Amino acid sequence: MYDNFECVDVKLADGIAWVRLNRPEKRNAMSPQLHEEMEAALTTLEVDPEAKVVVVAGAGGNFSAGQDLKLFFRANENNPLGRKKAQRAANRWRWELLYNYDKPTIAMVEGYCVGGAFMQLLATDFAVAAEDATFSLSEVNWGILPGALVSKVVADTVLPRHALYYCCLGEPFDGKEAERIGMVNFAVPPTKVEDKVTELANKLMAKSPRVLRATKQAVRNVRSMDFGQSYDYLAEKGMAIKVGDTEDSYNTGLSQFLDEKSYKPTFEPFKLGSDEEKGN
Repeated sequence: MYDNFECVDVKLADGIAWVRLNRPEKRNAMSPQLHEEMEAALTTLEVDPEAKVVVVAGAGGNFSAGQDLKLFFRANENNPLGRKKAQRAANRWRWELLYNYDKPTIAMVEGYCVGGAFMQLLATDFAVAAEDATFSLSEVNWGILPGALVSKVVADTVLPRHALYYCCLGEPFDGKEAERIGMVNFAVPPTKVEDKVTELANKLMAKSPRVLRATKQAVRNVRSMDFGQSYDYLAEKGMAIKVGDTEDSYNTGLSQFLDEKSYKPTFEPFKLGSDEEKGN
């Protein structure tokens, strides 16, 4: 199912889908073909029952060097239709799809993360970086601004002075700095990156999928609401969780905590699979 891609590599193992941009000879610079294949891969994985968590990474030790200037920009200078199709495919998977994704997503950043790659970095729910990774918003150095939604998502993610500094100066920064300013959750030694991502993915898979999905959607959406809207939205979201929840998460959690005394919710999730044990 995932073997027909040229610019994307997908591997499924133990519930984790490792989705790698696969143009290592170009430091995974993003071409129109790569954008189309990433959209197809992520759309399929969203409904694949074997994929519980999706990791977005790059092949060959680099996350992505941004857009492929030759194939994405110059090749479409006199081709309005090609340019429009490439832009739409790029924005669909890097933001519209990933930002609203049904399953938890993690960015695994090694090597270079440049320019347009910040969109998929910041669209994912979580991010783990190598301490020696190189982040760069270098657009100002060659006469443009961080386009598409890059300026917006960077400004929404970090404090304003951090956003202004790195967008206006174009200076590179490493994984440790990315963690300090809140661009990623963790920065770890290069040899530990995949282990840290796997650890985080396993923690996420221990949660109720339906509750986890609703929670991440709620946290994202209330950011643009006022308090009154948030009260109403969160009340309805809480009720919606119960519809079709095969785990019966609320009642199962209460039962395990109050009656069975089998877990401590401050430190761990309730045990999944209770519906199967009941024969439902």
